[in-house]
Amino acid sequence: MNENITKRNELLAQTVIKGLKSRNMTGYYAASKEEAKEIALSLIPEGSSVTMGGGMSVHEIGLVKALQEGNYNFIDRDAYEDKRAAMLAAYDADVFLSSSNAITQDGILVNIDGNANRVSAIAQGPKKVVMIVGMNKVCDDWDGAMKRARNVAAPINTQRFGLNTPCTKTGTCMDCKSPDTICCQFLITRFSRHAGRIHVILVNDNLGF
Repeated sequence: MNENITKRNELLAQTVIKGLKSRNMTGYYAASKEEAKEIALSLIPEGSSVTMGGGMSVHEIGLVKALQEGNYNFIDRDAYEDKRAAMLAAYDADVFLSSSNAITQDGILVNIDGNANRVSAIAQGPKKVVMIVGMNKVCDDWDGAMKRARNVAAPINTQRFGLNTPCTKTGTCMDCKSPDTICCQFLITRFSRHAGRIHVILVNDNLGF
């Protein structure tokens, strides 16, 4: 990545980390995907039960492969015939992996979900939540974060899954009530009541959507 962009990301990440700390969450900065993976693994003790909510960023840094090959109980919902059982297992897991659709400079996490398994696990259940978040997802404020989630992340995901929504065709949110909409549940995480539960690894890269 360009040296100037890297310097900017490093400085901005410290602002976000400070904001997360004020909200009882822990932030980290990784200069590369490999460093992000190592930080994540340091937060996941061997033998832990680990699951995730479909975050592309978790795959992009090589974390899923490392967990599958390591001494972990990785619950891969794609390998489950009963998808509901896999989703329910997440609530009792030691660690839940995710990304975030957007994050504000002062540490507010914004996430949108269709089935709500991802946002519900972020909010409640798993003992620890580890988020992998590219610096491309940092927004100035809550309004900007919501716009990013609805107009960038959501349309790309509907296109990725081949869903029949207006945003699949237009590339931008149409505030629809389509049966295929993935904008069913909105989670705004502005504070964590449980210290040490939510960990956000900010990565000096463009990750996910």
